[in-house]
Amino acid sequence: MVVKGVSKVNRNIQKITNEIANIRTQRIIQQIMIVGMSFVAPITPRDTSTLINSQYRELKPIPKGWTGRVGYTANYAAFVNNAKGTAKGKRTGKKSQGDYWSPNAEPHFVEKGFERDGKQAIEQVIKDGYKI
Repeated sequence: MVVKGVSKVNRNIQKITNEIANIRTQRIIQQIMIVGMSFVAPITPRDTSTLINSQYRELKPIPKGWTGRVGYTANYAAFVNNAKGTAKGKRTGKKSQGDYWSPNAEPHFVEKGFERDGKQAIEQVIKDGYKI
């Protein structure tokens, strides 16, 4: 007896598997961005809340999957991230308020938040997300 429709079933299984993997991957990348930025926020320099409130995250499809990007929309964010932090904890001038650089802030705070402080939490998000 000949079984018909096997190739169609295989195509449909592949299609469903790809959809599940695609949706799951999107969700995991979103979670990674949220978790990572939660580790970035405490070490972000703050004079005002402009920088911290300008956080964004973006999820984009690429030919072989998805990519996530996080950052700040404030014009000066890249300069602050790459600053040396030599004025850390020092007070601003008499007319200004606050510190030049927050006492808890660190240079390269975005990289450190994801790669140093949040590394274990991000790895756990990935493990939990792809668990069957």
